[in-house]
Amino acid sequence: MKILIVMHSLYGHIAKMAEAVAEGAREVPGTEVDIKRVPETLPPEIIEKMGATGSQKALAGIPEVTVDDLTAADAIIFGTPTRFGIMSAQMKQFLDSTGQLWATGALVGKIGSVFTSTATQHGGQEATILNFHTLLLHHGFVIVGLPYAFQGQMRIDEITGGSPYGASTIAGGDGSRMPSENELAAARFQGKHVAEIAARMKG
Repeated sequence: MKILIVMHSLYGHIAKMAEAVAEGAREVPGTEVDIKRVPETLPPEIIEKMGATGSQKALAGIPEVTVDDLTAADAIIFGTPTRFGIMSAQMKQFLDSTGQLWATGALVGKIGSVFTSTATQHGGQEATILNFHTLLLHHGFVIVGLPYAFQGQMRIDEITGGSPYGASTIAGGDGSRMPSENELAAARFQGKHVAEIAARMKG
């Protein structure tokens, strides 16, 4: 069974969450997990001005995803930072190249799931994932979220991401806050949950 994690990460927050999602998915026997990134469309000089050069160098070793990678997977878990309540332009540009897959129904019946990050606590985490779900439904994905079986999303003793729509993290306005242990636990839970459902569907 193949689980593909497709992500866009500028400062490393989504990449950190992706690693946790992969850890959770690998807990399910017989699961093969790949993490791939969508192409970065910002020019190097803009990335430098945004202070993301270091994180982009760290991400350079992650292979770029291709459209063919999507068809080979049993489940695809997408990770994107939030941009004004929707997915990043980089993620959208890649997904806009999947028209032929839509035309042939190549992704119909595959499991799709989403996780995200925002700068602030109420920065559009749920809106981003729900907007992403619209695209997945057009492709015929079976959508899986983060059920309340993960009790960490009900915590009120700390600021934390996470909703029934998917795992999420809060990066802070300057990007200095990395995912908390609770947020990483949510990502691991989501990865394992997706893999378990994919295994049942495949079997």
